[in-house]
Amino acid sequence: MLAAGAFALRAPIAQVISAIQGPADFTEQEAATGTDTTVMIHSGDSGSDIAQTLVAEGVVKGYQAFYELLLAERPEPVFQPGAYELKTKMTAASALENLLDPASKLDRTVVVPEGTAAGVVLESIAEGTEIPLADLQAAAANVASFGLPAEATTLEGFLFPATYTFSPKASAQDAIKTLVDRQFAALDGAGVAPEKRWSTIVLASLIQREAGLRDDYYKVSRVFLNRLNPERWESGLLQSDATVAYGTGNTHLVTTTDAERNDAGNLFNTYVHPGLPVGPISNPGDLAIDAALHPADGPWLFFVTWNLDTGETTFSSTVQEHDAAVVKWQDWMRENR
Repeated sequence: MLAAGAFALRAPIAQVISAIQGPADFTEQEAATGTDTTVMIHSGDSGSDIAQTLVAEGVVKGYQAFYELLLAERPEPVFQPGAYELKTKMTAASALENLLDPASKLDRTVVVPEGTAAGVVLESIAEGTEIPLADLQAAAANVASFGLPAEATTLEGFLFPATYTFSPKASAQDAIKTLVDRQFAALDGAGVAPEKRWSTIVLASLIQREAGLRDDYYKVSRVFLNRLNPERWESGLLQSDATVAYGTGNTHLVTTTDAERNDAGNLFNTYVHPGLPVGPISNPGDLAIDAALHPADGPWLFFVTWNLDTGETTFSSTVQEHDAAVVKWQDWMRENR
């Protein structure tokens, strides 16, 4: 009875403690151990978007501490799009103060996270520099001028994710070429021959969008390669929601609807069209490229991320194992609505 009572009181007790202690925030002592980082704020980002970005980049400890502070600010803060020099493990108050300090904004600097779609990359370059977006889009349309593989019809997959600082005289062509050349350097450094660049980038872009934790990149790579093996997976269908979402234009999602998964008109729909997608679905970084080249050894044919907070993922080799993992994910979703 005592054990049952303690279990039942866990949530109310946690709520009381949270109310007393306030939202999660780094302490001054923790802040002293922070390291330099660069964060990108995009045009149209809301306060909620900015709070989520800061949490994702490890700048602040929790969403609520920063967002509540932001809501209480008068007059309402106005953030300029661009790159900001911050630190990890900042208190919410210090993070907000630095974002509002013009000195924190970096001139002509752009942050491109792994997995960003090409259209968003161009928007980021425009926001971080004085290069008009229209100029960047016009330059990007001339795919042949960047020396991409013959299969490429867009720049997708060949804009390496990193932090860049451009010269004041950089043109749209110069800026894009900087990212493309950096991706070529990454492929060369990984030992990818020019004739293998396309297939490597296509697979790496898929791994980049589907994998979460570092070690899982190599397992996700193996799952897709096992599904490309007719002896292991007769249909050859990769069944990746990320590819379907990309084909619908939802490049920021990895979830889809039944109707979207049944749409044969979507050439990126790997629930309908066998084999790798017709092109890259994101711009992958070094880790995804390495995983594409060096997949883990294993019999897995399925994977499901069952804990969306930690990114913990279950890899399975049978339908029965996968179904059990899906139930585990569904239970987690019910408990964390």
